[in-house]
Amino acid sequence: MTKREKAKAQMEVAGGKAIRKSAHAVGQEKLAAKGGALEARGKARRLKEQAKGKLS
Repeated sequence: MTKREKAKAQMEVAGGKAIRKSAHAVGQEKLAAKGGALEARGKARRLKEQAKGKLS
């Protein structure tokens, strides 16, 4: 897992989590869903990179 990809995945997870939680706090459910999707994308990217690293 390259450092760049790892950082990108971490930023997506952290950013998505922050967006999701703040949107829930103010009642913006559509924005909360987008934050959750961003968080999930970051987690998927991290898992993909980990799998790619184990195969190499």
